[in-house]
Amino acid sequence: MLESYVTPILMSYVNRYIKNLKPSDLQLSLWGGDVVLSKLELKLDVLEQELKLPFTFLSGHIHELRIHVPWTKLGSEPVVITINTMECILKLKDGIQDDHESCSSNSTNRSNAENTKSSTKPRRIQQAAPTDPDLPPGYVQSLIRRVVNNVNIVINNLILKYVEDDIVLSVNITSAECYTVGELWDRAFMDISATDLVLRKVINFSDCTVCLDKRNASGKIEFYQDPLLYKCSFRTRLHFTYDNLNSKMPSVIKIHTLVESLKLSITDQQLPMFIRVMQLGIALYYGEIGNLKDSDTEDPACHSKDAAGNIAGAEDETRVDTQYPAQYKGQELYSQDCEEPQGWVSWAWSFVPAIVSYDDGEEDYLGNDPASTLHQQKVPTLKDPIVSVGFYCTKATVTFKLTEMQAESSYYSPQKVKSKEVLCWEQEGTTIEALMMGEPFFDCQIGFVGCRAMCLKGIMGVRDFEEHTNRSEMEACFFICGENLSTKGLTYLTNSLFDYRSPENNGTRAEFILDGAHHKETYTEMAGMQRFGAFYMDYLYTVEHNSGKGPVNQQDFPSGKNEDLGIVQEKSTKSLVIGPLDLRLDSSAVHRILKMVVCALEHEYEPYSGLKPESKDEKETVPSPEELAALEEYIPTRHTSVTVLRCTCTIFMAEFNLLDRLLPVIMGGKNSSNFTNAANFQSLRPLPSIQIVVDKINLEHSVPMYAEQLAHVVSSLSQPSDNLLHYCYVHCYLKVFGFQAGLTSLSHGGSYFSPVPIIPSFSTALYGKLLKLPALWTKRSQTVVTEGIFELPNLTIQATRAQTVLLQAIYQSWSHIGNAASSTVNEALMSEAFQTPGAKQSSWKPVMKHVF
Repeated sequence: MLESYVTPILMSYVNRYIKNLKPSDLQLSLWGGDVVLSKLELKLDVLEQELKLPFTFLSGHIHELRIHVPWTKLGSEPVVITINTMECILKLKDGIQDDHESCSSNSTNRSNAENTKSSTKPRRIQQAAPTDPDLPPGYVQSLIRRVVNNVNIVINNLILKYVEDDIVLSVNITSAECYTVGELWDRAFMDISATDLVLRKVINFSDCTVCLDKRNASGKIEFYQDPLLYKCSFRTRLHFTYDNLNSKMPSVIKIHTLVESLKLSITDQQLPMFIRVMQLGIALYYGEIGNLKDSDTEDPACHSKDAAGNIAGAEDETRVDTQYPAQYKGQELYSQDCEEPQGWVSWAWSFVPAIVSYDDGEEDYLGNDPASTLHQQKVPTLKDPIVSVGFYCTKATVTFKLTEMQAESSYYSPQKVKSKEVLCWEQEGTTIEALMMGEPFFDCQIGFVGCRAMCLKGIMGVRDFEEHTNRSEMEACFFICGENLSTKGLTYLTNSLFDYRSPENNGTRAEFILDGAHHKETYTEMAGMQRFGAFYMDYLYTVEHNSGKGPVNQQDFPSGKNEDLGIVQEKSTKSLVIGPLDLRLDSSAVHRILKMVVCALEHEYEPYSGLKPESKDEKETVPSPEELAALEEYIPTRHTSVTVLRCTCTIFMAEFNLLDRLLPVIMGGKNSSNFTNAANFQSLRPLPSIQIVVDKINLEHSVPMYAEQLAHVVSSLSQPSDNLLHYCYVHCYLKVFGFQAGLTSLSHGGSYFSPVPIIPSFSTALYGKLLKLPALWTKRSQTVVTEGIFELPNLTIQATRAQTVLLQAIYQSWSHIGNAASSTVNEALMSEAFQTPGAKQSSWKPVMKHVF
């Protein structure tokens, strides 16, 4: 009977995650075709062990679980698993003890976790040992594959909560559904065939709401903030390509998500908590938190990070993250054979192949099948799959709000919070793509087509953009970069699963560039800007083995993965390009930006990880000549290039100045909320300004990938070579082309006067280097700690007396409180500083000019 093969698979997963189930009742219900289970408690210890997340579950339950099995049409209709109302609450692990006081899971289950894990597999094999002559193993394999490939999963009302300190982050998804689709991404009953070795799936998320609230000391939320994200729907397409019908793992995995409209709302009280959550994600990425207790046995390659916690950790985590075989060779998702600590991203990537596998259950139940045994022997030879993950957003909006408390008319009524929008960031055509293949290759590209920032309503008592002021949208917009999607097109979706021109949507197999040199030739800065226009970033990390060289001492230089294969050559390059931009810094924009900075600093959160002290190990051994020769041969570095194309920055005279209330807080002082209530805002026109234009800015930054280990080794040498000393420095090279500055003014009609040049166009360059970990070099006083070279071929500054007075007035408007400087600006001064076109010029005009 088919039930004897399929039922144990479904039962195993239900028993594995849910408490207090009677297998006999569950089995009878499954054989009837439908199962309805209510008020279920999840096995929190099993979830924690299998996921290996740095979180502990406080609670987890399912209101209702439905399983529908169409026994009579099992080969043509999907099994449907429906979960109605699932809620999980989790917090960050303490890292000190295994059992957490606040966790509501059963302590007995936690203490017997290993026994549960070890006993699950034999029990499952014993359950599934029928021998039906009418169902040969080959047919069973094919049937199970079809069943698993077409399982529909529906989750209604998914609630996830994360608590930490005073933060409560909750995610509520009204509906999420995963199902199999055909070539046109329509719902279908599909299977892998010899002619089409492809499996496609779709996950639709409806009405996703994210809330970020603050709780008091008793754990209660006094008042609720506006949702961070409200009823956002998005869809994910999954595309799996197999080499042959017997492949247990896809050779190519594509997971792409598209969001049409993403509207984020952040209040001043949510901003510190939002930054805290972002810092948590960064700390998890670098593996700085969430490590298991058995840290003594961990791979040193997992922790070769800079003291500053910079991108070096990313390379290390990438190297660990991409080792898929270590995670799925055994095809047992719940086997904990490898317990080495790693970053959260390492965990996430390692489970990507497991999402699509139907491995452990099938191999257990068909353990007597020779073909299955043969496959288990071949598993270790599997190559790393190519994984492509993408996130695409058509239009994103981030609105910053200021809140104020409002009491009800009744004395006993609770306080309410009223929010007011003050700043808005709009972004079009956003793309985040990651491509990786095991250990040797990792690439991440981020770009967007266009963006702009706008001022909304009043700020701190100054009603500069209230409805009655009738200020134009051009005045409200203070930052513009890139183009519009209407003119650019859907270039941000190029080669994605949502691009109808992509190979996957045209029945062909996609080709990927997995060679570092070829990648750099293809994905140039110009190509990136042609695709996006506003911003483009390409981060490439590659690993190569030189078999003809001697291995590097892994303890002194933990680049890892030597394995007698020779020198491991790691390369990391980051290229960032910012398109032509226009930045307008007036009073409204500056005060809104600084107010957001003040709000972000108003917290007392402790950092997740501190800086390591710069100390030298006295017991450190001097490297051998072979190890020094290997270091001389190749030292991995991280190279970063930042290019800003045509940049225009306009600094206006301050129409109002409240910096005395903002700057002290930014400098570490206390906040003062007593702002002057300026009910009537009078705009100053014409509004003089300084306009700075730069044709191009280029910044090159180079730093050793393992700076701490390298500095320890080289500083211990009596006479290190110049080459080794060179790599112990951070090198920075800044080049500025076509820098010019002039005076202009904004008229009543919103137009600008022709700029009057104050500093004609010139170019300059600055080179500097800084010694890494200078505390290690105290015994070598002759070693240069820092060095700089400044190149300035020529510089001219010229201005008339009227222009000088106008420059002084602009400076005083920002350095003094109030609008005193505006009284010094009159029509006569403006007329003299900006000569009216066609007016008769004076035969002699005094000009102050200084040439460097």
